[in-house]
Amino acid sequence: MQFGLTETQQMLKHEARRFFPSECPIAEVRRLMETDGAYDAALWRKLTEHGWTGILFDEASGGMGLGLVEMAVAAEEMGRALLPGPYFSTVFVAGALLNALPDGRGALKGICEGRSRATLALLEESACWETGDVGMSLRNGRLNGTKLLVPDAATADLILCVARSRTGQPTCQDRTGGQAELVIAQVCSGAPGVSIRRMPSIDRTRQLYSVTFDDVPAEVLARGDEAQAALDRAMDIATVALVAEMVGGMQRIMELSVEYAKTRKQFGKPIGQFQSVQHQCADMLLLTESSRSAAYYAAYALNEGTADARMAVSVAKAYASEAYREVGNRGIQVHGGMGFTWENDIHLYYRRAKASEIAFGDAAFHRERIARTVVDGRAAQEAAVGSSRSM
Repeated sequence: MQFGLTETQQMLKHEARRFFPSECPIAEVRRLMETDGAYDAALWRKLTEHGWTGILFDEASGGMGLGLVEMAVAAEEMGRALLPGPYFSTVFVAGALLNALPDGRGALKGICEGRSRATLALLEESACWETGDVGMSLRNGRLNGTKLLVPDAATADLILCVARSRTGQPTCQDRTGGQAELVIAQVCSGAPGVSIRRMPSIDRTRQLYSVTFDDVPAEVLARGDEAQAALDRAMDIATVALVAEMVGGMQRIMELSVEYAKTRKQFGKPIGQFQSVQHQCADMLLLTESSRSAAYYAAYALNEGTADARMAVSVAKAYASEAYREVGNRGIQVHGGMGFTWENDIHLYYRRAKASEIAFGDAAFHRERIARTVVDGRAAQEAAVGSSRSM
């Protein structure tokens, strides 16, 4: 594999490094995080005009037709600029899911052209990222129930809801949701019966909501194994994008900390000359570069469909979940008391780090997924060996 970025990818990185801080500087991030939804129509229009809303999708859908490595390049720069609002939930989550569904191309074109925004409603009371805990009911084409921690629901035009399909009248057996078929349904956020309420969240640049569906008509986009496969693919893509974004945040914390260490003086000399401060900066560099390597390999593996792609995604997320938090800790240590003040930007990245740590599964979740993958792989190998011996 190619361990460096191609010329095209380097050009994309340079353009992203120029575009995001200039169009959404940190002062604008602070302004938007005080608004409901952290959404700005002018910024969204610029994102669309420069093609960022179609980065993942083919030209037939109105996109740029780039791969997942290019996605990681762009996401890293978005994380470095702390891009607020519904872009991530629209493009990297809902968009990736629509792109994996045969019936999702119509809505996908609206996203690429900037005419609509979307989000995914998956989590319920258990807050589990596995679909086994999904219990929301879709009965006779209508949704009933509540989804929690839905990102950017207030600014979304479409809500993709993961539910369980049931037919006929409720029975004691199907109230648990264990036997019903998994479905992905599309709902208009402004439909009668949809109630959206803001929930507290540590990262105010990405706001979370509870969404209640009261007998809401829904369009089913996929069922059963097709729905599960599409959701698995979309979640892996979103996880890789998040890890790349986390790398960008780590990079920015490190840059701010090194700059501060060079200018802040104690005892007549810059604090960067103290060995303890140098150790903190060295740790940040190690954690950032290691996370970057894991993120880009996961993007490459997922793009190429290698056998270890899903494991690579989990390795990257498990490592970055803890690395981003630790980089934030060390950045605040370098800044001292200044790191906790509202005027300083470090705490904004630390908030994003804590929110990203648990999004799409924390380190423990992904370590367990790695373990299951290894066990399942060994079981498959043993079954294949046993089958060959019996022939």
